[in-house]
Amino acid sequence: MPSRKYTKGQLEQVVHTQLDNLNAIHDIIRIMKLQNELIKSVNKKLKDEALDFKKRVNYGTGKFE
Repeated sequence: MPSRKYTKGQLEQVVHTQLDNLNAIHDIIRIMKLQNELIKSVNKKLKDEALDFKKRVNYGTGKFE
């Protein structure tokens, strides 16, 4: 299979497109890291509230203390 020849302009366009894609991936990773931190924060708050609720509820009678 013969090798394909690219012009300098075509190669510059390929590099530019790759750079755009890398920048988009970087943005997505940054957003995912932020979402992960928000999820961790919400999970911690939920866990703390559940533990507090367990302390206030008497499971034997189902009544609040």
